[in-house]
Amino acid sequence: MKTFIAGAGSDLGVHIDGAHLGPVQLMNDLKGFYKGESFSLVQDENIIKSRNLSDLRKNDYEIDKFNTKLYQAILEKVKDGYFPITIGGDHSIAVASALASAKVHENIGIIWFDAHTDYNTFDTTVTGNIHGLPLAAITGYKNGELRYFHDGNIIQPSKAVVVGARSIDDWEKDNVKYSGITVFTTEDIKEKGVEAVVEEAFRIAGEKTKGIHISYDLDLLDPEVAPGVSVPEFDGISEEEAMKINELIMKHLDQVVSYDLVEFNPLRDQDRKTEQIAINLLAQIIRAVENKGKFQKKQY
Repeated sequence: MKTFIAGAGSDLGVHIDGAHLGPVQLMNDLKGFYKGESFSLVQDENIIKSRNLSDLRKNDYEIDKFNTKLYQAILEKVKDGYFPITIGGDHSIAVASALASAKVHENIGIIWFDAHTDYNTFDTTVTGNIHGLPLAAITGYKNGELRYFHDGNIIQPSKAVVVGARSIDDWEKDNVKYSGITVFTTEDIKEKGVEAVVEEAFRIAGEKTKGIHISYDLDLLDPEVAPGVSVPEFDGISEEEAMKINELIMKHLDQVVSYDLVEFNPLRDQDRKTEQIAINLLAQIIRAVENKGKFQKKQY
């Protein structure tokens, strides 16, 4: 299968700087390994980010403009049969990547590996940081302004699963409750084991759908092992569990139609810990997708 890497260099969705540098660094790291097609989009360096605490729609116009370009680039490649791997950037870029897949495949599920549910709306957000709103937008729970460029299907909330959540705003909890999405916390992972939780996530997201979009936020990991993220949350998963999740994703690769890796912030990394984990995750997925294509050709 043909792979396509989209670098989405934007940290407009978070008040902390640095995640916009992640895609360039990771794509440079992959140069010796990845020879396929790629595309890189970087936020306008002249944009002055809003840092006003009372602004609850921080950089919304600029984010929409960025995501429109990203959406169109990914959409064209998905139409041509490519498997898109999108490297963020903050998690607001997933509105573009997930909905581009939904546009082509029409009926897909989504698994959101993240320390946060990202299910705020403009009415409930406390910070106005739009990287805390994307999953709600993707599943049609308000936030329509963030997907105005998309005229296809949304992803149904019943087919959306969050894995690894451990930080949810109070009002956001109500959104989650009423939406119908499924949430597995880090406590669930501790009690049931990572494999059992991820297998259940695939069952839910994959039931009567035509594929699954994977969105993997590096703040899923504990900051002791992956400090290079913008909003770290303690009590996260280990590096071994992170790699196990990737192995389980590869196990279900026949269901997966697209993949994100987001929130790597080089300015916050220590001794390249997070960078190395990110490269290992990406290299695994790239190799698995490309080998899947070779295997399929042999079958014919």
